[in-house]
Amino acid sequence: MKTPDNTSESENGTITSGENLSYWFSSAIKPLAFQKLNQNSDTDILVIRGGIAGLTTAYCLAKEGRKVILVEDGCIGSGETGRTTTHITCALDDHYFELEKTFDEHTAQLVANSHMAAIEWIADTVKRHKINCHFKRVDGYLFLDPSDTKGTLEKEYEATKRAGLITEMLNSVPSIASEKGKRCLKFADQAQFHVLLYLKGLAHAFIKFGGEIYTETKAENISTAGANANGFKIKANHIVVATNTPGNDWLMMHTKQWPYRTYVIAAKVPKEKLPYALWWDTGDHNSKWIVKPYHYVRLEEFDYKYDLLIAGGEDHRTGQADDENIKEEDRYAKLEKWTKKHFPAIGAIEFKWSGQVLEPVDSLAYIGRNPGEDNIYIITGDSGNGMTHGTLGGMIITDIITGKENPWIKIYDPSRITLKTTVDYLHEVGNMLAQYGDWISPEHIKKIDDLKLGEGGIVSFGLKKIAAYRDHQSKLHTFSAVCPHLNGILQWNADEKTFDCPMHGSRFTNEGKVINGPAISDLKKI
Repeated sequence: MKTPDNTSESENGTITSGENLSYWFSSAIKPLAFQKLNQNSDTDILVIRGGIAGLTTAYCLAKEGRKVILVEDGCIGSGETGRTTTHITCALDDHYFELEKTFDEHTAQLVANSHMAAIEWIADTVKRHKINCHFKRVDGYLFLDPSDTKGTLEKEYEATKRAGLITEMLNSVPSIASEKGKRCLKFADQAQFHVLLYLKGLAHAFIKFGGEIYTETKAENISTAGANANGFKIKANHIVVATNTPGNDWLMMHTKQWPYRTYVIAAKVPKEKLPYALWWDTGDHNSKWIVKPYHYVRLEEFDYKYDLLIAGGEDHRTGQADDENIKEEDRYAKLEKWTKKHFPAIGAIEFKWSGQVLEPVDSLAYIGRNPGEDNIYIITGDSGNGMTHGTLGGMIITDIITGKENPWIKIYDPSRITLKTTVDYLHEVGNMLAQYGDWISPEHIKKIDDLKLGEGGIVSFGLKKIAAYRDHQSKLHTFSAVCPHLNGILQWNADEKTFDCPMHGSRFTNEGKVINGPAISDLKKI
């Protein structure tokens, strides 16, 4: 409860939500684990999940003198926080000129101000608690994808200036030879860090303020009175659900945001060959997806001889990779080709992993009271800016609970309705409804006997759809392939060895355990 215990690394989502370990987990000495909850508890505030959003919220409230318990069903950072590339930036992938269209100039200014404040909050916290997490101030560079037009950069430059950000138009993209002579937009004074080292420091600071952390402790039956976990009751006056995707017990948040898978590779590059910086392109405008997939790159410390170049992209709607005839496991090769073209100094790929991003229909995260509930709060809709949105979640919800004025509460309110995004909303709803066609689509494998060791798939038995996986000891695991959320048919993800729902992004381990919402229950065993 007060100090980490010696809990060993376990499988099935306890360490991370997929087969591939991110560099952050691979480079950590051991997962950050605490005691499991083993008794009934009373607290002022219950925070559910220990990613950057949950841990920041818990820290902020404990710092205000409130009694806070945080529960995490895996280890600290085992959700999507530990699978990001940790760009800490005010540069939004949805662009400020688009925010002005969807909302107005004043809202875009507030958004810019909030993300810059989140960067400063992280920097101050690292300094205050002397957190050794490789934190660096760096510049960021936005450049054009070949499918995009020059007007995008110019419109974004003008919009960022109106929003009060420090940006500059450059005539070439620093350190990318293939983009020589092409303009880019520089965002000054951004940041980066090693996210799991940061969470470790934040967790210990939270404990010093009197906070309690319980890992391998799954919150269930969440209500305004608290929650159950590990067979025990936790009573609370306020409940903060920082689970990336809130479950389906409350507001139908899955109708306001959409899940995308994104892919990451990391390769060694000689020290001082590249500067520490952030790079992004403006996205593939020929893509079939509403949210245009873009590439994002940064440098990270590795050893005395090499740095690590971390590149991400090749996004698609979760569970729908085959719609582009590019399987999940094949996305890395495409990403490697793009990365070598832009950064030819990299060596062989050392790490690869994927993560899940939730894209809100109007580009802004949902942070605040769950509509219809006075004491349940949610943080979701990271939209590719999880480090700042997660930090903002803690700042905003702390001010709501403590009754402080905050100019950002209204713009991130989960109950908001944005009529200007109706066309995109209807397109994504149509995509979701089309997935019910999987009930009558051909099975992915003809018979279970076809499964090799370490393989999974969907097979039909009469009118039933079965999710099957054969482990490396040849033991067969079979479940209903129907997502318990809204009855979508799951898809096998051969890259991360999970069963993914193409409707709302619920994901399950190859042993049927839920690791991503909005589903809140495991798959039914067959």
